[in-house]
Amino acid sequence: MTYQNYSLKQLQQIDAAHHLHPFTDHRELREAGSRIITHANGPFIYDADGTEILDGMAGLWCVNVGYGRDELADAAYAQMKELPYYNSFFKCSTPTPVLLSRKLAELAPKGVNQVFYGSSGSEANDTALRLVRHYWALEGKPQKNRIIARKMGYHGSTIAGTSLGGMEPMHKQLGGAVPNIVHVMMPYAYELALPGESDHDFGLRAAKAVEDAILEAGADKVAAFIGEPVMGAGGVKIPPMSYWPEVQRICRKYDVLLMLDEVITGYGRTGEWFAAQTFGIEPDIITTAKALTSGYQPLSALLVGDRIAATLVEKGGEFYHGYTYSGHPVACAVALKNLEIMEREGLVDRVRNDTGPYFAKALQDHIAGHDLVGEVRSIGLMGAIEIVRDKASKERFLPSGSAAVTVRDHAIAQGMMLRATGDTMILSPPLIWTRETIDMACERIAKALDLAQADLRKQ
Repeated sequence: MTYQNYSLKQLQQIDAAHHLHPFTDHRELREAGSRIITHANGPFIYDADGTEILDGMAGLWCVNVGYGRDELADAAYAQMKELPYYNSFFKCSTPTPVLLSRKLAELAPKGVNQVFYGSSGSEANDTALRLVRHYWALEGKPQKNRIIARKMGYHGSTIAGTSLGGMEPMHKQLGGAVPNIVHVMMPYAYELALPGESDHDFGLRAAKAVEDAILEAGADKVAAFIGEPVMGAGGVKIPPMSYWPEVQRICRKYDVLLMLDEVITGYGRTGEWFAAQTFGIEPDIITTAKALTSGYQPLSALLVGDRIAATLVEKGGEFYHGYTYSGHPVACAVALKNLEIMEREGLVDRVRNDTGPYFAKALQDHIAGHDLVGEVRSIGLMGAIEIVRDKASKERFLPSGSAAVTVRDHAIAQGMMLRATGDTMILSPPLIWTRETIDMACERIAKALDLAQADLRKQ
């Protein structure tokens, strides 16, 4: 029996009876009933009522080539018919992860040539944590195991991912984080820059927090620094251009490995294949997932630099780590076809040279001047809108986060899917968006802001 045999109410009742959703207040959801998304095409998703919604989040930062791509379904079908699954244990491999690994090495920054597969960004970051600590142990420095991360960073929701991330509500629920992980200030100039401080100087000050943490622990104790090139789930916090070169200089000075979490920014989001290339970063490790398959299959790829890989191969013996679905042949087949589509259609170049700049200007021209908006910012096809009570003072509405939820709900009612994170609205649309799609989005967001303002000013 297919879902078409059930009414919306029946699906909602079954959902409430059996389905635990991620990052959800389950009592609240079950009282309201979940929105059932039934199908999608291009940049649009459709719910069970037939409502068309422009997807401003590419699913969850991932559907870069848009919905309804028959080529990806065909690639999965063909691989399932030929070989639906075999593992990468027992000195075995299958063709698709072999070919995908070569392709990723071609696209990755110089000096990053090895790939380890999982099924999610959380798994990739778990692997990265284990690998950097294992690397230093192989180098005879097992005490060099502290990881420096950032407040409000997001690196997944497994125990290790939550520990690496800097979100306090997640830490409180965890009840005991992985040890030897410390968090420093984020490069979030809108709230943390000092009066009169330039973006350049703020970027250097935020980077110095990394150096201070290294010095406090002792460089001989610090294994790595991990950060998202652009902080995604924390609110699309875009660092000043002075930040990453200084962080890289500091890491090299103290022989600290540089780990980039590109689960969100990887595969074209910033107008380059990797944000490392956008910011001129030369990482030791890059974690990726999401847009690798445009969300059509669950797959993550940990890209490992030559320095770490050489030690792992030459000194490592067996690395006691891996997943049943590492290098899943169907997921890797879809990834190969997804990357082929992105190259053939020039989606990354389009973001860099056309839609990314147009997106930035449209946000400035149509959204930034609204009374509820304290700031808009974007890089490539990735943007944020700060919601404030007062533009001059940056005062927020209370309780914290409530205003953004109001804006979000109005936006969805206007046919525009946005995400609210704290007091920030965030956008990460499919890379197939055109100038016309961007204009449509701005029109709907502006209308949602007007409706939200009417509600919020009553309070």
